[in-house]
Amino acid sequence: MSALAQFGFSLATTWRKNLQLRLVTITILISTTVLSIVGILLVNQVTTGLLETKQQSSIAEATAARLEVQRLLDAADAGLVAPNSTRIVDSVITALAIRSGSPGLYDALFLSDPDLVGAPERGTELISQASIPEALRSAITERDRQAWAYGTLVYEGGVTKPGLIVGSPVTIPRVGAYELYLLFPLDKEQKTIDLIRRAVSITGIILLIGLAILAWFVTSRVTEPVREAAQIADQIASGDLDQRMQVRGEDDIARLAGSVNEMAASLQRQIVRLETLSQLQQQFVSDVSHELRTPLTTVRMASEMIYDARGNFDPDMARSAELLRNQVDRFDILLSDLLEMSKIDAGASPLIFGAVDLAKLTETLLQEANHIAREHSTSFNYSGTSNALVFADHRRVSRIIRNLLVNAVEHCEGSTIDVQVATNESCVSISVRDHGQGIAEADIPRVFGRFWRADPARPRTLGGTGLGLSISAEDAELHGGKIDVWGLPGKGAQFVLSLPKTQEGKITQVAILAGAP
Repeated sequence: MSALAQFGFSLATTWRKNLQLRLVTITILISTTVLSIVGILLVNQVTTGLLETKQQSSIAEATAARLEVQRLLDAADAGLVAPNSTRIVDSVITALAIRSGSPGLYDALFLSDPDLVGAPERGTELISQASIPEALRSAITERDRQAWAYGTLVYEGGVTKPGLIVGSPVTIPRVGAYELYLLFPLDKEQKTIDLIRRAVSITGIILLIGLAILAWFVTSRVTEPVREAAQIADQIASGDLDQRMQVRGEDDIARLAGSVNEMAASLQRQIVRLETLSQLQQQFVSDVSHELRTPLTTVRMASEMIYDARGNFDPDMARSAELLRNQVDRFDILLSDLLEMSKIDAGASPLIFGAVDLAKLTETLLQEANHIAREHSTSFNYSGTSNALVFADHRRVSRIIRNLLVNAVEHCEGSTIDVQVATNESCVSISVRDHGQGIAEADIPRVFGRFWRADPARPRTLGGTGLGLSISAEDAELHGGKIDVWGLPGKGAQFVLSLPKTQEGKITQVAILAGAP
């Protein structure tokens, strides 16, 4: 991953996890948008007001100047001799310069109609004829009335200024049509607008900084208690039930802290109560199991004596002796399973780790289970592999595999049981697959429940206690492994035990997938 990608990923992670950063950023963005819109509207309003005022005064001045110029031209034609056009144009510009004042309110250009070839033209303050837009000249010529436009005033030497240009048609008697242009500089108005724009920008930046500081302060007042509550909740979830938040004041945040503390105290009381009940239950099961051992031993001795003497009994009595012995054996197994479950529940079931070859262990257990398989008219179809070594508790792993084999014999309904051992880089898997009655999909999550049976009406032919699969699942979990289950009604069932190869190892992928063809 490139440095840019890492930075982007880090920034995205910080954005997702930091509520305060998101709130402040959103506040700044919204404030920036609002202040920008307000600033633009304000500057536009001021600009429009200044230009409208300037435009009205300029047009009024241009109208008055045109009337004065026309009177001057008409007066020059009062004599008997034809007027000198050059002197008339000069007198008009002089009159306009005097009218403009010092410093000049405007500059003037007195231009002849394009059809008057060689007619004199004049201007003030070295103003250039390039200041007049062609569109404005065309409008005045075609419409023969006053017109105006905003543009750039160009002076000799390349100096430019923004300005308002007002043009009017005039006529020099016995000479022809002329155009009078008054050019009003707008540099002062532009400076005023620039000053207002800078003031609005600086004010907006100051307000934005103030809003950012205020948003950071306000959000910190809200998010810090929330962050503290999250940390306290994490610590409580990890088992530290004594953690509490500090309550400051009587506002909503204080009520939140008080509620979190009350919740933590309530959880602590409930957990302590449940732990006490669990310990009592575990102790009860353990005590009962131990206490039943002594009478069970006496009953077992008596049942053995009766069983050994069954040859002297009538058939009904002999059968009763067999049933008594079988049920005593089953009761003994049930007590052993209950004791084992109580140890697991109490966390007092340590593992004794050692090297275990699961392939050899499975072969040995299959040989031991062959006589049970023959009694149920079934057999095992085994396929193994080499390098099936794991670091595990030999006794517990043997019990898991034995339980899976016995469970398959119990439910195979005479079909062949497929047993397979496979391995990969992280684990060793053992699959036990029967082709019997199968398991409904809805029942699969309950397979490892204590005393659960898919068909309660079905008798146990092998004297199971209903705790074998539950103990097997607990043993697999203690090793860091798992048991996967697959089943379909009428298609059989498959249990796959997967154990990591090392004591602290993890299973990245099972070697046998349950339900795979």
